[in-house]
Amino acid sequence: MRTAIVVPGHGSAGRDGVYRISRRCLRLVAEAERIARLLSPDVVVFTGWSPSGGRSEAEQMEDAWRGPEVELVAETSARFTAENAARTLPLLLDRGVERAVVVCTPSHLARARFFFGRLYAARGVATRFRLAPVVPSPSAIAWELFAFPVCARQLRAARAELERTAP
Repeated sequence: MRTAIVVPGHGSAGRDGVYRISRRCLRLVAEAERIARLLSPDVVVFTGWSPSGGRSEAEQMEDAWRGPEVELVAETSARFTAENAARTLPLLLDRGVERAVVVCTPSHLARARFFFGRLYAARGVATRFRLAPVVPSPSAIAWELFAFPVCARQLRAARAELERTAP
């Protein structure tokens, strides 16, 4: 069974104005490395954009990778979780992936399951979730609570995007 590890990004602009992945995101990469050593996946997909036009979250995570030799793919356009799921799915399907492990933080798990679980399952990709050891910050919890009410709309948009791009 072909397996992928999928890592959604997280970043912010520093005081110097440069958009960088967060320490939390580096912990996601480290957890993906640990999982890759155990699972020997066929591919690791990093997903996330850059609002400033610089190196994307996905490219920065790929640069940070210190895990085993495996195909690394950077999906550089997704801005939020629904797009992370919708835009990585075709990459997995093109590679014949049947099983994906999505690496996320504890505070992000509910939305990650909501999007990745639904979108991947609809195309036959079994999905599991692994949590990186990150203590949720108050701002991360607040962000998740703020983001959840728009999930249904984002899911509809992600499904529509997949339908438009389906072969």
